[in-house]
Amino acid sequence: MKTYSQKAREINREWWVIDASTLPLGKLAVVIADKLIGKSKVTYTPHIDNGDYVIVTNAKNIIVTGNKMTDKKYYRHSGYPGGLKELRLEEVIEKDPSRAITAAVKGMLPKNKLAAERMKRLRIFDGAEHTHATQNPKEIK
Repeated sequence: MKTYSQKAREINREWWVIDASTLPLGKLAVVIADKLIGKSKVTYTPHIDNGDYVIVTNAKNIIVTGNKMTDKKYYRHSGYPGGLKELRLEEVIEKDPSRAITAAVKGMLPKNKLAAERMKRLRIFDGAEHTHATQNPKEIK
């Protein structure tokens, strides 16, 4: 019996939609990363990017457990001395809810050359409506 290795021309991508208000942020990120990587497919091959497209709706209604709304911090640095900025999770959700989901999913992906292409297939919407109805996405329960 030979080991199967998928070719780039054999990739078949599907569209999935998930509601962000159904799972806590960490578990949501795990499900999204699994679909973006393609690990749930039988044809998974580590060096081929055979993942699917993922649409996330209701990003403004993110669920977190414990005191993460006030305790979890997001940092960025301007590059200048004293240029470290920090925001709490509740401030990030108020400004741009997709940033929290993007950061969580990016942390779940392997750090390699395929990560940027995988992140491009993630579409995040603040409300319940999305613009990809023509792709006939399947719902993740």
